Amino acid sequence: MNPDWARIRLLALDVDGVLTDGRIWYFEPGGEAKAFNVQDGYGLQRLMQTGIVVALITARRSEATARRARELGISRYHEGVTDKGRCLAEVAAAAHLELVECAYMGDDEPDLPALNIAGLALAPANARPMVRAAADWCSRAAGGDGAVREACDRILTAQSVPA
Repeated sequence: MNPDWARIRLLALDVDGVLTDGRIWYFEPGGEAKAFNVQDGYGLQRLMQTGIVVALITARRSEATARRARELGISRYHEGVTDKGRCLAEVAAAAHLELVECAYMGDDEPDLPALNIAGLALAPANARPMVRAAADWCSRAAGGDGAVREACDRILTAQSVPA
C-alpha cells in the first residue's frame, strides 16, 4: 500500500528512540539529560505553522522532555502513558480528527498499539524489527539523528508546502 502523506493532520511521536537516540544520562545526586536534534525540532515547528497538530506520547516521565515540548510549543504532551494506542485515539478525538488523518512514529514494542491504529505508521531506521515490519515507512535516519525531520519534510512536501 502506498501511504497517503497528504491526508495527515496530526503527527504523534514517541520520545526515547525517536526524538532522541534512546540514551538517558543520569547525574549524581539526581537528574537526567537527553539530546534532541535541532533539525527535528524545526521540522515539528514547520508542521505546527501549517496547522498540523503535533503530539508527544511517552511512557517515561522526564523534565528534560517536558522542557523540550514547552520550547517547541507542543501543548499535547502525554507522559507516563501505558497504552499508547488509547492515548493516540484520545488525542485524535480531542483534535476532532479521524485516525486515518494521524501519523505515529515509534521505535519499540510499546509503540505497536499506536502504530497499528494510525493512518500512517512510521519508524526510524534503528527501530526494533517488529516495529519496522508494522511500519508503512521507515526513515533513512536513526532516532535522534533526523528521523523526525525526514517525516516532517515528507508530510510538508505531500501537502505542497516547501520543505
